Amino acid sequence: MATQHPVLALDIGGTKLAVAMVTRDGRTHGLLVEPTEKHRGPDAVVSHLFDLGRRSIAAAGLGAPAAVGISCGGPLDAAAGILTGPLHLPGWIDVPIVAMASEAFGVPAVVENDATAAVLAEHRFGAARGADIALYLTLSTGVGGGSIIDGRLHRGAAGNGGEFGHLTVRPGGRQCECGRRGCLEAYASGTNIAERAQELLADGTRESSLRGMPLVRAEHVSTAAAAGDPFAREVWDDTTALLGQAVTDLVNVFEPNVVVLGGGVTRAGAMLLDPVREIVQQTAMPPAAARVDVTLAGLGDEVCVVGAGALALDLADDLALDPKGPARV
Repeated sequence: MATQHPVLALDIGGTKLAVAMVTRDGRTHGLLVEPTEKHRGPDAVVSHLFDLGRRSIAAAGLGAPAAVGISCGGPLDAAAGILTGPLHLPGWIDVPIVAMASEAFGVPAVVENDATAAVLAEHRFGAARGADIALYLTLSTGVGGGSIIDGRLHRGAAGNGGEFGHLTVRPGGRQCECGRRGCLEAYASGTNIAERAQELLADGTRESSLRGMPLVRAEHVSTAAAAGDPFAREVWDDTTALLGQAVTDLVNVFEPNVVVLGGGVTRAGAMLLDPVREIVQQTAMPPAAARVDVTLAGLGDEVCVVGAGALALDLADDLALDPKGPARV
């Protein structure tokens, strides 16, 4: 029996918090987005998150939620409902986010890796709808991944599978937050695109329109590259080449129907998508290259919120069928 009540969706990002009420059609209501301010620590950020949740419930005007869904980068223990140590949230060690949310809102709650939640959202409501095998990469503060295999979410043996951002694309390269060197995340996340540009400008020998900016962001790099800045173009081309390499490897391994790219970096649109798609078509194994569609997220910036909502809707449905214990999708 499917619940007709809306659910509350909470997304904890390294840069922003996003909350909304989500209805069964995947639509968001009362969407609120505010900075994470992660330097304040988990207690302050979680308090802020729950306050946003209460404000969203009031703004949506749909009544109380049936459940709460939470998306956050890993590592996390979804079965136990604990954020064990998200890489994008330093100092968040063993935060019992599900118990905290359930107590705050008086309803059951569930947590999942943000990219896993996102691939569920895209499979149910967006660009991967109906695909038998779908991969999702989020290019944001970090680089996360999620997958649908045989029409179902793939989580891995311990629930943290799909860390596509930690594929090695440049052995011995830049230091990654995970402790290794040369990970995709160290080159293709919004944070690291900006850091690479700043590092290369620091020696004072490179001319660029980015020089002198107080804070360079990834969007500045893509905009300058599109405007013909040779330095910015060099950084951007290196980014898309490494991302294309990683997506090609994933296509060769999984042979998916679709690879969906989401997150803030994808606001660059065709400037990101076209070179990545071209690399995949030219370098992936022929059977896989011919079948895969590389595309941008259909749900845009709301994908993780909708994904958290989808998880909460499934939780509410499971509890309606069996109040003693929900099954995971």
